[in-house]
Amino acid sequence: MALYTVMMDTMTTYTGLSPAAFFTIAALMFVVYKTVCGMFVDPEHYDAKKPVAAASAANLPEPPAVSEPVQLGDVKEEELRAYDGSDPKKPLLMAIKGQIYDVSRSRMFYGPGGPYAMFAGRDASRALALMSFDPQDLTGNTEGLSESELEVLQDWELKFMEKYVKVGQLVPQ
Repeated sequence: MALYTVMMDTMTTYTGLSPAAFFTIAALMFVVYKTVCGMFVDPEHYDAKKPVAAASAANLPEPPAVSEPVQLGDVKEEELRAYDGSDPKKPLLMAIKGQIYDVSRSRMFYGPGGPYAMFAGRDASRALALMSFDPQDLTGNTEGLSESELEVLQDWELKFMEKYVKVGQLVPQ
């Protein structure tokens, strides 16, 4: 009993807290620690199948599997429109400055319902250069663009070259 009394007195002396307050704060710190640690997942323990299993359990459609890019070669703009994401069996394609890229791996952005879905199946050079969502700007025509707008387009092209596979190029109608 003497040890208990010495510990409680020492705790009050060093922390300035009563034993009840000290243990309450310690318990709260432990709960916060466990909560914060629970927000992060160790990559070794992450089960990649859980999200798919959860989607199946909720009767949600599974996302389409991303296949290897198919090289198309020379394509007319009219033919490119068939790759706008309306057919889930076809790749999702988009062109910049006449170069066609497979953006299927970013279906959440360029696929139906995505924020950039209007760019899919088209040469969106002008719209990207102007940072525009105006349907009239969905064209490969870069005439009349300022030097700074052409630089913006160049930045977009470099990003696409780094991230996506080039699968073809547009040819005149």
